[in-house]
Amino acid sequence: MYASTKLPRTSALFISSLLGGVIFTSCASSHQLANKQLPGVAADSAANPASAPASESRISQKAEASPINRSRPQLIKKAAISLTVNSVDRTIDAVSQIINKQQGDLIGLNQQQPKSDNPRYTATIQLRIPENRLEPTLEELAKLGTVESRNITAEDVGDRLVDFQARLTNLQKTEANFQKIMDRAGSITDVLSVAQQLSNVRETIEQINAQLKSLQNQVAYSTITLNLEAAVSSTSPQPAFGLQVQETWNNSTHSLSTFSVGLLKLGIWLIVYSPYLLIFAALVYGFSRWRRNHLPESTRSE
Repeated sequence: MYASTKLPRTSALFISSLLGGVIFTSCASSHQLANKQLPGVAADSAANPASAPASESRISQKAEASPINRSRPQLIKKAAISLTVNSVDRTIDAVSQIINKQQGDLIGLNQQQPKSDNPRYTATIQLRIPENRLEPTLEELAKLGTVESRNITAEDVGDRLVDFQARLTNLQKTEANFQKIMDRAGSITDVLSVAQQLSNVRETIEQINAQLKSLQNQVAYSTITLNLEAAVSSTSPQPAFGLQVQETWNNSTHSLSTFSVGLLKLGIWLIVYSPYLLIFAALVYGFSRWRRNHLPESTRSE
């Protein structure tokens, strides 16, 4: 009983010692690397005393300049442009040519054919263009018609990218440490525990890596929403005289057939309810005769 309670404590101490050893080894290696570099600098200073202050100044300048160096802003750009064009179909073909020229992709197309309540032909196109070709693409699109509106929005995601990269690097180091511990673990309980932790770390690495790649893809490619509208209404012309006569004839014959069907339905209803009508007529006739027979002669003459 005593041995069974002591075994998990021993395993926990074993895992803790391995983690401490990994961390101590990494710190020692970095300290040794620094010691290897410092003697070189000291030797140069001893060999050439005049260059010592210069080397120290270069080191201090480099240390001060490193925080100032900032990477290029990581921007997610989105643009929208609305055009009034003479022909929507021809403009769509021209947009396809511009996309191929700018090495972009067509990711969405929505065409709305003319209707009675909205006679104008409209279309909405979604484009994806390399970030460095956004402005030239917008300039070429603007030449296809009259620009009604145009706007560009940008979102800086540089901090999010740096955060994802730092988290990914730390998780990869943690994964390597867990892998070393798993290789050294002896008991099955220790192996299973470390394997579970290693699986969780790898899952987190995959999620962060996917988010990182998604942001990088959005930075590398900008999106454009292009709205097209025909300049001229697309209402149909006045039909010919023969078509009007034919349409009138069709309407009149349809009206006649509808009226005939209505009369036929009325006759069917009268036939179905004829017994009730006969009873009602007999009652009216009987009442009138009874009244004629029972009234005085003077009242009848009047």
